[in-house]
Amino acid sequence: MNSSSSRGRLRGAAGAALLVASLLGGGAAFAQTLRPEIGKPLQAAQELIKAQRYREALAKVREAEAAGARNAEETFLIERMRIAAASGAGDVDTAARSFEAINGRISGAVKIRMVESIAVGYYRAQQYPKSMQWSQRYFREGGTSGAIRTMLIQSQYLSGDFAGASKELIAEINAAERAGQPPAEDRLKLLLNAATKQNDNNTYVFAVEKLVTYYPKKEYWVDLMSRMQRKPTFSDRLALDAYRLSLATGSMSKPADFMEMAQLALQADLPSESKQVVDKGFASNVLGTGPEAERHKRLRDLVAKKLAEETAARPVNETEALAAKSGDPLVAAGMNLVYSGQAAKGVQMMQQGIAKGGIKRLEDAKLHLGIAQLIAGDKAKAQATLKTVQGNDGTTDLARLWMLHARRSA
Repeated sequence: MNSSSSRGRLRGAAGAALLVASLLGGGAAFAQTLRPEIGKPLQAAQELIKAQRYREALAKVREAEAAGARNAEETFLIERMRIAAASGAGDVDTAARSFEAINGRISGAVKIRMVESIAVGYYRAQQYPKSMQWSQRYFREGGTSGAIRTMLIQSQYLSGDFAGASKELIAEINAAERAGQPPAEDRLKLLLNAATKQNDNNTYVFAVEKLVTYYPKKEYWVDLMSRMQRKPTFSDRLALDAYRLSLATGSMSKPADFMEMAQLALQADLPSESKQVVDKGFASNVLGTGPEAERHKRLRDLVAKKLAEETAARPVNETEALAAKSGDPLVAAGMNLVYSGQAAKGVQMMQQGIAKGGIKRLEDAKLHLGIAQLIAGDKAKAQATLKTVQGNDGTTDLARLWMLHARRSA
């Protein structure tokens, strides 16, 4: 896991130490309020911190501490200076102990900055469980830094708290969306990794669906489609619909897939769609090359023959579909028109078929209508149609993924 980018955004130990030291006031304040045997070493420690000579500063703090009996104010100032020096020196445990010693006497921004310094120190020391604990404490104290939020998530991940990291990441992703901003791709990928570590399929799918929504790369779509089709409940009859989505999202690239999709479209009496698939395969040089080139050409010839036959018989087929008792023939005829370039007429015919009733598989018909409306360019109506698709056999999954694609393409 690469955390170098976030480290650059975090305040380094030196910066944190100087910040804490600056809160102690100038050397004159020590001289006026403290006995010389304590004030002078602390003043020297402060100067050494400014010069980033932290180990020497710690020695001066110990010198002040050795001055004998101290009152509460002297102890308080010694511990505050020790936090600054120890933070700069990378001695985070010492800084943490000193913080706890004066915790009851500090509040507000000073306290938040000290907790932040310790959290960052533990992170830089690769003590991720402790960094996680102090980062959480930082937010409980009222801190709001996005960089510390990132550090918290990375500390959770690196310490093996994948559930905690997932929870924080999901909250971050949801907040970005509420603000109208796309979640960062690296955060979504980190959520994928955390989900994988837990074998949490629901969170994994959540993350990859967000990735295809905001960063629709081929590999994300391939992953999402593969997971959907591997579900035990996914029906084989939806293979053509799955291929349609793969083709639409640019995630289909294998010659065998183009061949299979074209043949499935022919079997569904959709030669217009089959021709589109074959044409895209040849145009992209996926088909027509390699050892199977002749087979590809034979399929192209068969598709052309079937399309010619269907085109000649189309008027008769449409008349018969209108006269049929079931709306299925109208839905099928309309889908074929959509792929033949007559999308508006085809969509209207499909709607007429669904309204007619008697549909054998109503959810499939609604899914196909939504796809047809997308092809026709009516994304709003397509979204509305796809939202109505139900079923646990893969239709609902496909409808949801088509909606993700439609939102992105919009």
